Amino acid sequence: METVVVTGAAGRSGRWIADRLRAEYEVVCVDLSHPGFEVDAPENVDFRAADLSDRGETLDLLADLDPDGVVHWANIPAPTRHAGGRVFETNVLATYNVLVGAGRADARVVWASSESAYGFAFAEGDEVPDELPVTEAHELRPEDPYGASKVAGEEVAKMVARRYDVPVASVRPSWIQYPGEYHCRDVARSGDLSQGAGNWWSYVDVRDVAGLVGAALDGAFSGHEAFHAAAAENYLDRSTAGAVQEFFGEMPANCTLDGDQSALSTAKAEELLDWNPEHSWRGAEDEDVDVPSLY
Repeated sequence: METVVVTGAAGRSGRWIADRLRAEYEVVCVDLSHPGFEVDAPENVDFRAADLSDRGETLDLLADLDPDGVVHWANIPAPTRHAGGRVFETNVLATYNVLVGAGRADARVVWASSESAYGFAFAEGDEVPDELPVTEAHELRPEDPYGASKVAGEEVAKMVARRYDVPVASVRPSWIQYPGEYHCRDVARSGDLSQGAGNWWSYVDVRDVAGLVGAALDGAFSGHEAFHAAAAENYLDRSTAGAVQEFFGEMPANCTLDGDQSALSTAKAEELLDWNPEHSWRGAEDEDVDVPSLY
């Protein structure tokens, strides 16, 4: 069985990814702390502790593990809760260290970029995108340290793919929701369109994120590719184009949205990875699902 390293596996979405992958791989979960050798871990799960912003620790760890694949999911996720410089420096350093270590190990790579790389989520003003639905080819123009760290990370990803000739997938998740805990629906019920306008009211179920990570690890693409992780529809239960027009007062010239179709296109993931989102807020909002536990 092949070995896959998952960084940030103790995080909210990371544990779903590690749990999904352990059916197919030996999964080594890497976080700042170790849960202890006395923990009762599930089958095919092991743990390591490392500060991924420390190059020596990271490269040493990955050289020792010599994994077949690396899923880099550890990061500081928002500029509004930490100093901007800390967000940028930590995310970029960790991404560089992990991806270079993966490249040196000749490992396939999947890592967490973000829809924030486009620059709309934390922008000062309200601006419509160049196209709807937004494809992965849309220009990246962040105005915040978190989005900028993801753009820098994608440049690192391209460098690693070129230098080490390994496939690298940059997954750009939308707002991640959890079964029975769909906070996006609170936004929908509030009727305040401004709360979700930064990503045009898009979302994704954590199980679909885990599925896309698995599909990208198994994918037959080469070089660097970016992929959206998004649900098929918005969470408003109304026309996406209508919401855009109402809030922004304008539409991009290139708009082919149909009904409540998501503003983030997943056509590329379908074409290259045979992946489609399987979950909708309509069923998952009140769904009772056990949260994966790694120990």
